[in-house]
Amino acid sequence: MTNSELRYAHHPNDVKKYTTQELREHFLIPDLFNNDEINLTYSMYDRFIVGGAYPVNKDLKLETIDDLKSENFLDRRELGVINVGGAGIVEVDGKEYQLAHKEALYVGKGVKNVIFKKSSGEQPIFYLNSAPAHKEYPTKKVGKEDAEVVHLGDEKYANKRILNKLIVNSIVETCQLQMGMTELVEGNVWNTMPPHTHERRMEAYFYFDLEEGQTISHFMGQPDETRHIFMKNHQAVLSPEWSIHAGAGTSNYTFIWGMAGENLDYGDMDKVDPDNLK
Repeated sequence: MTNSELRYAHHPNDVKKYTTQELREHFLIPDLFNNDEINLTYSMYDRFIVGGAYPVNKDLKLETIDDLKSENFLDRRELGVINVGGAGIVEVDGKEYQLAHKEALYVGKGVKNVIFKKSSGEQPIFYLNSAPAHKEYPTKKVGKEDAEVVHLGDEKYANKRILNKLIVNSIVETCQLQMGMTELVEGNVWNTMPPHTHERRMEAYFYFDLEEGQTISHFMGQPDETRHIFMKNHQAVLSPEWSIHAGAGTSNYTFIWGMAGENLDYGDMDKVDPDNLK
């Protein structure tokens, strides 16, 4: 079963007036994983799709949704999958790819059938990002050993973290989709700090590995007009191109970032000094 909802884009001047509940309704994606369902959120930010597949009792086929007006989900799209649970299988047009915990899979435009399965009795949790595509590129698995690893931050500033570039153009050929995973070192809580914006790309954040009973405050908005959304484990949030995206947890955690937009230059960002935030 594939469920979907549509989210519209927002002008920053309007977002300044939103209540806490309105911010959550427009940007927070709270329920990605329900038993034997695929749940998708179609965003007007670069027509990016955020989703989750949770096969418990049966295999789950990625079906097209009405907003796409296409026969198959990937007729005009590409897909990124990162498994944040136990071992699982993604079948792509009859070929099976085994995904262990924190491994990724890129699936290119034109694929007809994508099926999510359990493996060896473990419970996989498949996090999904999808963007429009203009060209077919081959499906490719990316294990953690294939990632480009960057060490960032400093314990002095509580932002020491390990960034794993997984689905990026230096590892996988894509049209515009980029995905990666950042792990906060124990005792550190700040991500993407100092923060930045990138007018040429939108982004989505997915938070996991958060200790039970803890929370994350995701910061968004223009640098001089910030807002926050408190989030739980296994929730995602949309980040417009005009918005900063940073977060602080009451414990360490991991998050997945996914992007789409004008270019594939990971370093294309406009940094903001922390003492200039308002």
